[in-house]
Amino acid sequence: MVLEKINQPNDIKSLTDDELKILASEIREFLIEKISVTGGHLASNLGVVELTMALHLALDLPKDKIIWDVGHQSYTHKLLTGRREGFDGLRKYGGMSGFPKRKESECDCFDTGHSSTSISAGLGYALAREITGEDYKVVSVIGDGALTGGMAFEALNNAARLKSNFIIILNDNNMSISENVGGLSSYLAGFRTADAYLDLKLNVLNSLNKMPYGDKMVSKIRKTKSGIKQLLIPGMFFEEMGIVYLGPVDGGDLHGIVKLLREASHIDGPVLIHVMTHKGAGYAPAERHPARFHGTEPFDIETGLPKNPRVKANYTDIFSTVMRKLGDRDEKVVAVTAAMTDGTGLKRFHNMFPERFFDVGIAEQHAVTFAAGLAAAGLKPIFAVYSSFLQRAYDQVLHDVCIQNLPVVFAIDRAGLVGSDGETHQGIFDISYLSSIPNMTIMAPKNKWELSDMIKYAVNFGTPVAVRYPRGEAYDGLKEYRAPISIGKCEWIYRESGIALFALGSMVKTAVAVRDALKAEGYPCSIINARFAKPLDEDALRYITEHHKVIVTMEENVISGGFGEHVTEFYNNEKCKDIRIVNIAIPDEYVEHGNVELLRKEVGLDADTIIARTMEAYQNVTE
Repeated sequence: MVLEKINQPNDIKSLTDDELKILASEIREFLIEKISVTGGHLASNLGVVELTMALHLALDLPKDKIIWDVGHQSYTHKLLTGRREGFDGLRKYGGMSGFPKRKESECDCFDTGHSSTSISAGLGYALAREITGEDYKVVSVIGDGALTGGMAFEALNNAARLKSNFIIILNDNNMSISENVGGLSSYLAGFRTADAYLDLKLNVLNSLNKMPYGDKMVSKIRKTKSGIKQLLIPGMFFEEMGIVYLGPVDGGDLHGIVKLLREASHIDGPVLIHVMTHKGAGYAPAERHPARFHGTEPFDIETGLPKNPRVKANYTDIFSTVMRKLGDRDEKVVAVTAAMTDGTGLKRFHNMFPERFFDVGIAEQHAVTFAAGLAAAGLKPIFAVYSSFLQRAYDQVLHDVCIQNLPVVFAIDRAGLVGSDGETHQGIFDISYLSSIPNMTIMAPKNKWELSDMIKYAVNFGTPVAVRYPRGEAYDGLKEYRAPISIGKCEWIYRESGIALFALGSMVKTAVAVRDALKAEGYPCSIINARFAKPLDEDALRYITEHHKVIVTMEENVISGGFGEHVTEFYNNEKCKDIRIVNIAIPDEYVEHGNVELLRKEVGLDADTIIARTMEAYQNVTE
């Protein structure tokens, strides 16, 4: 195998042309084989094999710097820097990350995970190089989907003033996670159907110079208002920003990409190379269904079907069903997503009510203010978004929604531990950052029926409201407990004395297991389904102090600024000293990738840890 010759950075440079062709094929076979076992990001990685090989042929790693936007497409980069053995533990706890990590390799110069950051980070490297007088190349690789994010445009605007070389690779596959939308996508689509611009760009001046009086023609064209490039590409968006444009080039043309990279490295200032890639290239199921293979679970290689197909609905499925019903019942209900139509469960709503569905691209800040505008005009917007991505729009939530007290519903998917994607994707901060904002109400359902009830309640709530729910299979226990939802009121599941388990959202399921164990040991125990992280049910909290000795708050969020801290603050303000408080929450730290159940044990959210802490607290107050 040629791949076995790649054991450290730059080994690829010793291969022959024939070996490079074989290597590209072997990399695809390797990725398909490994990801079929571990799961991971497949389609995006299959699309950039030759592009990544070209970068490693043209650059000198780790001296030169590659910043991968999002970073989910960096698997070939990891292979070419000697991390082949790490793929058996890909995205497993203690194993290799699915994203670039500085602590993992000196060839990973910047940690990524979210979209549209690479140009900003690359520009920082390029300017630091000017200040320190060092000599290295900087390349930022950004997808056309990520280019729809406003941060990317802010960085392009700043990059135009750069005097030294800075290469931006536009990895154009017409996909982010769902298919790209908007004006920029349409603009780039024009390149896909245009004549070969690169050949024109490289040859037209030579051709003119060979003609009689050709030199005068060239001079005249160069002096026109927009220059020769305007004659070749309509708009020349990038060139008009002061960024040299090269391309487009076929993403499978290894030597063509290398040639452009070497040409680009001699240009002073920013230069963008437009590379046309094909998501899922080399594996038919991923080519046909790139969104499904964006982040895939283990699958059968021959069929492409999941090895462990879901037999129960997950929370996203429940949300999808509720949205379809709401769309039927209320013509004012509209749905907003930031390039996550499939991931957030809005595909059915999109298909049934296309005129009331809005995919704004990877632009969470715009999505929130856009939703605020919809609400101000009398509609009922529901913005479906992953918890970790809503972080990017904090100011818009505060400034554009909550100050005006507008009725925007935030359907926050992947709230809590999400597992294999690691620190950048764990949804463990939303209670903390949303509860600090006046006018915001926060709810979390205990099971699938309560999620349905909460979304229906939220859509007519009249002020800003967030409903947070976890990734994975929807809990179908406690079906018989379905009290009507009322603002700021909890739901008693079991009412006893002694110990009160005050659990929020996904932690109610864990509370049931904890109570069963405590009852087996003879401890009296209540379970209260908090329902609301904000506002708190103050009447229930006062009742708990009168009939219990220990209250255990339980949440899948960091402790700092979380649900438990707010409960503790309430008791402190009440000057209540008659109850022991135990806060079960995630420590104030980032949580790496790994299986969710394993991570819950590591951070102390598992039933055994909660039982031990609860029994210790109860024994201390009863001695």
